[in-house]
Amino acid sequence: MKTIGKYIVRGLLGRGGMARVYKVEIPIIRKIAALKRLAPNPLLETMMGREKLHQLFVSEAITMANLRHRHIVEIRDFEVNHSAPFYIMDYFAHNLGERIGESYQTDLPSRVIAPDKAIDYTRQILSGLARLHAAGIIHRDIKPFNLLITDDDTVKICDFGLSKLRGETFSGPGNVNVGSPWYAAPEQEADPNQVRPAADIYPVGVMLYRMLTGRLPQTPREPVSHFNSDLDTCWDHMLARALATDPGQRYQSAAAMRQALDAIDAHWQDRKQRVCRLAEPAVDAGIQSIPKRSCRQRPIKIGPDDARRQLGLDALWRPEVWVANQFEQLAAGVVVDRATDLMWQQSGSVYPVTWPEAAEYIRQLNQMSVAGQNRWRLPTVDELATLLTPLPSGTDFCVQPVFDARQRQLWSCDRKSFVSAWYIHVEMGFVGWLDFTASCYVRAVCIANGPLP
Repeated sequence: MKTIGKYIVRGLLGRGGMARVYKVEIPIIRKIAALKRLAPNPLLETMMGREKLHQLFVSEAITMANLRHRHIVEIRDFEVNHSAPFYIMDYFAHNLGERIGESYQTDLPSRVIAPDKAIDYTRQILSGLARLHAAGIIHRDIKPFNLLITDDDTVKICDFGLSKLRGETFSGPGNVNVGSPWYAAPEQEADPNQVRPAADIYPVGVMLYRMLTGRLPQTPREPVSHFNSDLDTCWDHMLARALATDPGQRYQSAAAMRQALDAIDAHWQDRKQRVCRLAEPAVDAGIQSIPKRSCRQRPIKIGPDDARRQLGLDALWRPEVWVANQFEQLAAGVVVDRATDLMWQQSGSVYPVTWPEAAEYIRQLNQMSVAGQNRWRLPTVDELATLLTPLPSGTDFCVQPVFDARQRQLWSCDRKSFVSAWYIHVEMGFVGWLDFTASCYVRAVCIANGPLP
């Protein structure tokens, strides 16, 4: 059993040029946490020296420890083990990079997300940046993988290894880049020591553009309205300013961009309301005879290399074929889909739970014969995927959700490995995997009027 100090290592979460981040367990109380430890790339250590990297790492820890804000990750502990400093943070299983499907080949297409969610995430990022800038800190490495997301969809800024304190200068070699390609502001690439808060606004603009279009802004940059007919030129003007190559033409503060974003949000909500007022009500043609879709009911173990093919998913882990559901809401919080003959809980677990806890939740449902059923079970990915829908557009925004919208992430019974399982993200329409200690909601399923599976 590997340990770092008193902490039990449960896996490697990521690595960068200066450090590694581990998933660890705190002894006795068994709480899962994230541990970031100085472990520099040998080339970087040769260029900058171990002592300088040590100073930067400690400076990062001090910076984070003295900031208390809802949208900034907090440090819980700091120690040195075998001459290597490390600090402890809360563990979050998700980040914005995972949400949009960004890979380490950054320029590949990513998932488009709904404007409401893009606004929500951007507003939270700007709130966290406003707190940093008020403390005289410029982050200089804002990007999707440095934005952690909690179970309740709260964004938290992390990784302050490249942050610049008021009056501080970067004393490393001139050929060491500060920031990440595609996201770093142009003036930061030219001179990282002279950047102002507007340098953190540029990557926020890049991420908002990417969330709305599924691609990075290129030169020349196409307006977002060219990719999505629901968005008009108001969005184009706001993003043009956020992405201005001249920092003097950009929003000068997170508060200024937040104000512009609030105006866009008000405009967007008004536009949706006008569309829905003009939309013709759907005609209820009654229950029709439709082809039934058969879904696998038995759980399987499937690794990521074969999962997309076996589960019928595209390159961004979305269903290649969407199901035309015919939901019928029954009494006692149950919904039947006549396209699949699956009976679902309309809501499900009140709180997100770990995968082992999901099995206990199902057991209790059957013990209590909820909705008169004792055949409830954890659904397969095949069954869960029938609940996913394409990104809403046009009058799709006017349709009221059938299921509890709070339950964005749902466990499946299918395992990826001996310590992880597959889940779906309902709101963003993709399939992913998490280790058993992460948390998702449970929405139980059974066959409508069918035999025990």
